[in-house]
Amino acid sequence: MKYRLPFFCAVTIALATGACWYIYRTRHREPSAAASAAAAQNAPRSGVQTVNGETVVIVSRDVQQASHIEVAPLATATAQRERTAWATVVDLQPLFDLRNRLAAARADLDTLTAQAGNSHTQFERSNALFEDDRNVSQKSLQDARAVMQADRAKLKSASSALGGLEATMRQQFGDALTRASTGSSSALLQRLVSGRVAVLRVTLPADFGAAAPDRINVDAPDGQKVAATKLSASPMADPSVQGIPWFYATDRALPVGTRTRAHVPSQAPSQAPAQPMLVVPDKAVVWYGGQPWAYVQTAPDRFTRRVVPAGDERDSGFLVSTGFHAGDRVVTQGAQLLLSEEQKPQGIATACKDPPECDD
Repeated sequence: MKYRLPFFCAVTIALATGACWYIYRTRHREPSAAASAAAAQNAPRSGVQTVNGETVVIVSRDVQQASHIEVAPLATATAQRERTAWATVVDLQPLFDLRNRLAAARADLDTLTAQAGNSHTQFERSNALFEDDRNVSQKSLQDARAVMQADRAKLKSASSALGGLEATMRQQFGDALTRASTGSSSALLQRLVSGRVAVLRVTLPADFGAAAPDRINVDAPDGQKVAATKLSASPMADPSVQGIPWFYATDRALPVGTRTRAHVPSQAPSQAPAQPMLVVPDKAVVWYGGQPWAYVQTAPDRFTRRVVPAGDERDSGFLVSTGFHAGDRVVTQGAQLLLSEEQKPQGIATACKDPPECDD
């Protein structure tokens, strides 16, 4: 019995020591780990900041992966600069109608020209007979003069009508199409009538003036580029576009009224070397406020929206020389999601009661 008391005391002390150690670990270490886990869980996974005047969207890596956000470095391109202009396929039915009216006016003019010539000859004959001992009456001479004057007036009116039709055609369709429509034989007119050629009104930038390029490319509805040849200046402008209008003809039929883009070579001298530029792909561009933008990844979880200078767009995307740098990584998938995240009201937390619904 005297040996059991020390044994029980030792066991009690050991148990008390273990309990104290457990309480210490529970109160001082495990809460710290729990707090760290909670802090990591509650760490901001997304948000918006302003850094050096630029808006930065913060998206954690796991959210990027879940949202399928992808980035790619900008590619370089060495090409002669082009400028973009707007083009509209012109309805040529008014041109054909004017041409038919011109043909009828020419026929009338030819008829009245012959008629006026005959009446003038008749008056000269009557006047000679009257002068030769009054072989015709004075009334017959007066009638012949009246007929001649009436035919002259008709001929003058027909000539004025023909000139008015030609002026109307030139005012609407320019010199080249007018010459093709009024000429006796024109290869351009034959192609126009057969429907193998489309005429476009291309509004070039104002600084081109009279130095419009002889050949440009336009986008067809199927995405292909179609070559177009300059015809003449267009007397009528597109009221929705500011610039200098020109007529161009393509060797491919295009739907009337189609509005498309024209790719116009710049006015830089031909001997100027091609400029190295960066290509912002089309799939990286989002439109906001009427301007194209692209998101650049500035850190593993940060994206900055930058404006893409418009005006030099190719099949591969926008060619830029400012605002971006070689090596910049732009968002090629998920840019619209970043724009939506940026436009969300900040400081308003959203929550759902059922966690699985939050994953949708």
